[in-house]
Amino acid sequence: IQSPSSGKSSGTLSSGDAAILRFLAAAEIIETDIWQQYNELGGVQDQEVPGGSGSEAYTEALEVLDEDMPQYIHDNTDDEFSHFRFINAYLLSRGAEPVNLARFATLPSSKATGAQQIGRLTNLMQVTVDTTWWTRYRTDAKNPDLDPGFQFPHAIPSLSQGQFPAIPRSDDDLTPNDHIQAIANTAAFHFAFIEQGGTRLYPSLAQRVNDPEVLRILLSIGPTETAHFQIWHDTAGNAPPLTDPTNPDLVFPDLNAPPLGGELYTTSLIMPEPCPFLSRKFPRCSIVRPTQTEGAAKRAVQALTADGLFIGQPQEFFDLLQQLAAEADAARRAKA
Repeated sequence: IQSPSSGKSSGTLSSGDAAILRFLAAAEIIETDIWQQYNELGGVQDQEVPGGSGSEAYTEALEVLDEDMPQYIHDNTDDEFSHFRFINAYLLSRGAEPVNLARFATLPSSKATGAQQIGRLTNLMQVTVDTTWWTRYRTDAKNPDLDPGFQFPHAIPSLSQGQFPAIPRSDDDLTPNDHIQAIANTAAFHFAFIEQGGTRLYPSLAQRVNDPEVLRILLSIGPTETAHFQIWHDTAGNAPPLTDPTNPDLVFPDLNAPPLGGELYTTSLIMPEPCPFLSRKFPRCSIVRPTQTEGAAKRAVQALTADGLFIGQPQEFFDLLQQLAAEADAARRAKA
């Protein structure tokens, strides 16, 4: 990995464009590791997305939210594999260095029946899920790009206040019913958290790209992340209200009932509410938010780290992610 962008070319790509693609490749590799674990236990295991043999109790708990959850998980997994493979292949085709994080795939797998016993990049057994995306897309008065100090409320506050499994850690997690359902509910909100991150990352970094073909890549992959997010936003709203019987600190409230409900919480309000954009002198507009480009890659690393995904990784892993992010954030669009 080269040092932060200095304006020199990497093959036929500018160093900045190569840095942006390398960071996105790393992000997609991390996403793939996440989704592969979800698919092994709760998705569809087939030739297209092999690995694992499924967990019946976990899958059934996911299907409480939507009967098509296993297929959605499978297809999201397949998409993420395609993203990182394409970006790495494209980097090579342009004489730039691809990204390989395989040496960091050392975290333990779930011990639940159905999971492969292989090394992982990410930890899905101690997640701390930020659910402010729920209210961020429902408010018409605030935009994080214009209101960086505003604290959007969490849809599920308890998910931000501890570490919780999003997959069964072992077969002991399969009972009682409300416990495995709490794990499935956690996963549902985590799915949306991951995909809203991709939804905002691609347009944020696209503003720094120079090569029209690289811009085309970002503009073509980014909307698929939004398609994923919209599915998971919808299904998360079907999470049944409950308190985890093994951990009373984990509470899923009824988002449609007082004191919640209304514009900020009602589960059917999944379309992005028009909000201020660029300046409050303009009419409100329905948009992806935030899309501020300054520090976008660094913020993505911070969000994934705060999520607990990298618990157990060595400092070398964090140093590499921070370096990749710094290089991407240092990229600049050439002035005409």
